[in-house]
Amino acid sequence: MKPVVARNSLEEVHHSIDATKAKTGWRRYFLFAGPAFLVAVGYMDPGNWATDIAGGSKYGYSLIWVLLMSNLIAILLQTLSARLGVVRGRDLAQASRETYPPVVNFSLWVLAEIAIAACDMAEVIGLAIGLNLLFGLPLIWGVVFAIYDTLIILYLQRKGMRYIEILILSMVGLIGTAFFIELFFAGPNIGDIALGFIPGIKDSGALYIAIGIIGATVMPHNLYLHSSLVQTRRSKRDNEGIATAIKYNIIDSSVALNIAFFVNVSILVLAAAVFFKNGYNNVAEIQDAYKLLAPLLGHKVAPILFAIALIASGQSSTITGTLAGQIVMEGYLDLRIAPWLRRLITRALAIIPTLLVIWFFGDDKLGALLILSQVILSLQLGFAVVPLIQFVSDKEKMGEFAISTVVKLLAWLSAVIILGLNFKLVFDALADWREQLASHAWVFNFIILPAVFFTSSLLAYILWCALFGQKWLKKADTKLPHGKAEDIPLIVKKHYNKIAICIDFSDSDIRAITEGIAQGVAGTEFYLVHIVETAGARAMGDQIQDYETHEDWKQLKHYGHKLREQGYNIEERLGFGDPKKEIPVIVEKVKADLLVIGQHGHRGLMDIILGETIATVRHNVKCPVLMV
Repeated sequence: MKPVVARNSLEEVHHSIDATKAKTGWRRYFLFAGPAFLVAVGYMDPGNWATDIAGGSKYGYSLIWVLLMSNLIAILLQTLSARLGVVRGRDLAQASRETYPPVVNFSLWVLAEIAIAACDMAEVIGLAIGLNLLFGLPLIWGVVFAIYDTLIILYLQRKGMRYIEILILSMVGLIGTAFFIELFFAGPNIGDIALGFIPGIKDSGALYIAIGIIGATVMPHNLYLHSSLVQTRRSKRDNEGIATAIKYNIIDSSVALNIAFFVNVSILVLAAAVFFKNGYNNVAEIQDAYKLLAPLLGHKVAPILFAIALIASGQSSTITGTLAGQIVMEGYLDLRIAPWLRRLITRALAIIPTLLVIWFFGDDKLGALLILSQVILSLQLGFAVVPLIQFVSDKEKMGEFAISTVVKLLAWLSAVIILGLNFKLVFDALADWREQLASHAWVFNFIILPAVFFTSSLLAYILWCALFGQKWLKKADTKLPHGKAEDIPLIVKKHYNKIAICIDFSDSDIRAITEGIAQGVAGTEFYLVHIVETAGARAMGDQIQDYETHEDWKQLKHYGHKLREQGYNIEERLGFGDPKKEIPVIVEKVKADLLVIGQHGHRGLMDIILGETIATVRHNVKCPVLMV
């Protein structure tokens, strides 16, 4: 019978920060603070810059209210996302997988991946533009350079969540400081800013930009991300502990997202005060904004600050796409791949269309591509927001922490606003496309319309489930993430007769040996296993007789000798080549019924290149694996 195992979201950093240590309010807040700031950087990425600059230059201060509304919706939805993660210990993708049929689940995954690719596209473009503005690097090479930040992000992720959070806080501080100085130079009219908080849409162009602003602010992948990141904190699982975690995550979200709101308002106000005021009403390109800042503001430092903040924005928010992509794939598909490979897939989905646009249409189309990426994000929102509201409203699974009627009404009002604006955008776009594709009607009739029909049907289905389908969903034979829990039989304590212990001559050896020996009984045979990984060993196998092989065998025998002196039955086994392949071979050859493996010795770049040994080995051996 296959055991039922509930995997944790972002398992490598799950509960890695102990939030139970601090007793005072401020110290406890700082332990919980961090996840919302990682989410918030996605709310001030280069895609936001493009929509904010376009809105401010063309419509002045009149769209500030859209930013305010988007920020309020974002705070509400992100706190709901955090609540889901804290209470149920599931991220949004995992909860969806446990609720919907496979075909619906797979479709939602595809749409989530499109949203992540659109977000990452904005970050790639932002980095390329920033490098071009500061150093004159051609945009196409800046896009290619964006591949290499993968190594930096992966390295920081391995160092721990706190390192990433400190980096993000530094970036946010840099961006905020840059725009505070920019606004000081621009000297915007406070009265005009106040009028911008009065709702109103002037024309269809303003609606398009408004929807882009919403898509750039309330990002669908951030809902997946936040529900997972809050689980990096370990807190008490009683009602008081859960309530405390929810409270501090609400504070964290409010602080972080209001900082993001300040940055977005600053960009729009800067565009209105500098470009709209001086008659530059079509500054949709970030490059044009950069070039115009110095002559219009009279300060040479202004465009430099602008470019530095742009690079910081793109680099900090790229972490969001990396983690969200991992969460979405693992949650929806229960599929785990190497983080570097997941990152490269995400980056490739963003880089390829960007390179094609530059190659065929030129650099001047990147601004339009940025805004389009944010509109795509907005169109994906409903497919994340509706399930989220459904899950946090479920009293059976959320218990006393299910949202109240008032919060539920506000959440559905937000969803109606998002879906209503998207419906208007799709309706207008279909009318335009039908006219533009009159000479290629088959494209409209057999590609665009079926895609719209499919996504509309999917949205109608999840709306039905959220509003009316709770009882129906419970009656349906919904596929559980790892099968149905069975009755537990009488458990007889297992005795291991043959235990293999991996040795890599690192700090983890003693713990691995100690834990491995502890699992044995009188008569247990222990096998100390080490793999020689040199290039010669990979090529020549056990025929290699180099210095490293000699020394490794000598040290392995030393371990065995010391353990035999203590009375244990020890054998040494030396393998050659790739540990991920050789360890399972040796385990199978000695017929071990338990494998003990500790933290491997790779560090930094080698760890990224060679990958995690443990993750591969535990999938390739038939016996249980004890990871130390």
